[in-house]
Amino acid sequence: MKKNDTAATALKEATDLVNSLRGSARSTGLTQKDSNGKTAEEEKEKKESLMSRLLKESGNPPAVGDLIEGGVLNIEKARVFVDLPPYGTGVIYGREYINARDVIKKISIGDKITAKVVDVENEDGYIELSLREARQAMIWSEAETAIRDKKILDLTVKEANKGGLILEWQSIAGFLPASQLKAEHYPRVADGDKDKILEELRKLVGERVLVSVISAIPKEGKLIFSEKSPESKDKKKIVGKYTVGDEVAGEVTGTVDFGVFVKLEEGLEGLVHISEIDWALVEDPRLLFKVGQKVKVKIIEIKDGKISLSIKALKPNPWIEAAKKYKKDDVVKAVIIKFNKHGALASIEEGVAGLVHISEFGTEDKLRANLELGKTYTFKITFFDPKEQKMALSFVADKK
Repeated sequence: MKKNDTAATALKEATDLVNSLRGSARSTGLTQKDSNGKTAEEEKEKKESLMSRLLKESGNPPAVGDLIEGGVLNIEKARVFVDLPPYGTGVIYGREYINARDVIKKISIGDKITAKVVDVENEDGYIELSLREARQAMIWSEAETAIRDKKILDLTVKEANKGGLILEWQSIAGFLPASQLKAEHYPRVADGDKDKILEELRKLVGERVLVSVISAIPKEGKLIFSEKSPESKDKKKIVGKYTVGDEVAGEVTGTVDFGVFVKLEEGLEGLVHISEIDWALVEDPRLLFKVGQKVKVKIIEIKDGKISLSIKALKPNPWIEAAKKYKKDDVVKAVIIKFNKHGALASIEEGVAGLVHISEFGTEDKLRANLELGKTYTFKITFFDPKEQKMALSFVADKK
């Protein structure tokens, strides 16, 4: 069975006829009228007009990579024939048939289908087609439309890696980078440990997320998503509405070891570092705040589009009062509130603490043998700078 190419045949005949007429006119100089009263030149113009019309009606023939639509002529055991007038007949067979079996099961003779041209004329004279590649091409076209229209997609997280999440859309695997996660899903890892980040991201596998397509590169098969709202792109404009010193209301969106994340408005979030939560020592922010809790904060820094917040800045500074009561060389009572690599922190009153350096005892074991967490001891103030909120203490009792 050969390709049906009626239009191509007609074009060839018209071309041959016009060329013949041109040759006759040149060799005889014929200008007399024929039996119908028309000159050879007029006849030539008529034939050229016919050829132009056929060319216009047939259009450009399909090329490899083009998407083309046609009606299903026949479905055989391992072949599908498609009518593609005026170009001829297309066929889906071999690997392309196997790849599209699920789709072919759903089509019938007479159905209109869209396929991609993979060969303009195979060894049997047919235009070879691919349904699978056509589907892929249409999906990438849909992705570009989704980017343009900022369409929101509801997708399920399939996998997680150290860089982000893997989602699937229209049978194409796409990537959602961790940097494009919204505040509630961002992995809150203080030291940037990749294993800890992966551990947090894995918690999202199986969850549904609302995302938008921000990049589609068909040739590389790359599809990139973002969970951030379109408004986040205007973050600089939003941040510009605020200045250092502003006191604003916000909502807690996350609690981590190193602080609390607070949403000031849609698309803008700031961090209250653990050192800015309270004047007193805070060990675990999770014990003080819950997601969704309303809090009042003060903006203490705006840098590179990031906002740093403080809660303790809205409370009276206890060091101001302490400056009126204490000075260097005073002997005071203080309670041990924490051990660290430098020694022990001892508080002389709420929010006012100083360091008892490990050098006082020689080793950490000796320091812990003399000082117990929660116990009160006598110390001498050896350094006192209330403006910088710094104080050093020396143990005055007998050492073990």
